[in-house]
Amino acid sequence: MPKYRRARINDEVARVISEALRDVKDPRVRNEMITVTSCDVSGDLKFAKVYFSVYGAKPENIKEIKKGLYSAAGFLRRTLAETINLRITPELTFEYDNAMERGANIAELLKKAAIPEELETESFEDSSDPLDDSEE
Repeated sequence: MPKYRRARINDEVARVISEALRDVKDPRVRNEMITVTSCDVSGDLKFAKVYFSVYGAKPENIKEIKKGLYSAAGFLRRTLAETINLRITPELTFEYDNAMERGANIAELLKKAAIPEELETESFEDSSDPLDDSEE
């Protein structure tokens, strides 16, 4: 299967599942702000790995949310089959995507490691330009 077709299927599956999550009645899923970050459908279209993130969830709640998603997998798969015309409707698996948390952690580390602006401006003001011959 061409790469571009698989990428389009990945995007479409992610879009359909994110829309269908609004209609899930399981309170573990309904009461949370779940975002489908990406989807990876296998080459034979039999399996799809759905990556999700949860806004403001505690790490101990992630397992319960994941259980809720697995309990709603049948509904999500049926919605996927009704919406997308594929020969095979993929079996869904869910993986928590902590990229947002990792990105925030890296940004915080970079902020701590950054040179304060006062020191940075002082070093530029004190240094003389070695190419400037006007002083001689």
